[in-house]
Amino acid sequence: MTSSPVRLSPLFLAILAATVAGGALTLVDASAAATAGVVLVVLGGWAVSLCLHEFGHAAVAYRGGDLSVRDKGYLTLDPRRYTDPVLSLLLPILLLMAGGIPLPGGAVWINRHALRSRAVESGVSLAGPLTNLALGGLLVAAVSLTQPPLTLAAALSYLAYVQIIAFVLNMLPVPGLDGYGALEPHLSAKWRHYGSVARPWAPLALFAVLLGLPQIGFPYLTDGLFTLTSELFRLIGGDAMLAAWGGSEFRFWR
Repeated sequence: MTSSPVRLSPLFLAILAATVAGGALTLVDASAAATAGVVLVVLGGWAVSLCLHEFGHAAVAYRGGDLSVRDKGYLTLDPRRYTDPVLSLLLPILLLMAGGIPLPGGAVWINRHALRSRAVESGVSLAGPLTNLALGGLLVAAVSLTQPPLTLAAALSYLAYVQIIAFVLNMLPVPGLDGYGALEPHLSAKWRHYGSVARPWAPLALFAVLLGLPQIGFPYLTDGLFTLTSELFRLIGGDAMLAAWGGSEFRFWR
């Protein structure tokens, strides 16, 4: 009988525990402690979701024929195993705090030649953003079904909203993002070459545009992103007012 390739890293469990501790802090009858709890829930929850996003890619790749992801440690949910701790974890968290736009984290390196088909290749790319969508739905359901105290409900609602933003962003057909990754196996060699040239800088250019356009008077792209996110959040049952309150508490310095 073969053992499971999945091994939860102590660091991932520590991040998860910190997120739960943040949830407990939101219940304290003191505004500073409650706000600190919201920040911890959102930051810890976002870090957890970054790990799960990459785990989704790796798990589908493993099932699809790339057994090397097990040896690389991608199935442990350890953020240190991903491309770069700064790009994979720290930079996405800083951008979330600065602009409320969650930059996708670092990548797992998949041996696409080992995958069984182009459909599997597309599935590997889609697994990450679909994980964010599923997490957003689970968080919305948790708030709706358990009806926690308002501050905790606001923190979880904003964290759910962040997951939906991450899903929408990652599904954009921009080289370096998962939406393009799902299309890439079906493109011609010429277009795949163009995509490989653009892949290193295209996501950062996109985020520079999203963060910069509102300041120079062209908010349409950013507004469109948040409008689409808000509509999808509403469709899965999210409470926009709770999410807005959670976002305000999370960025308490603004």
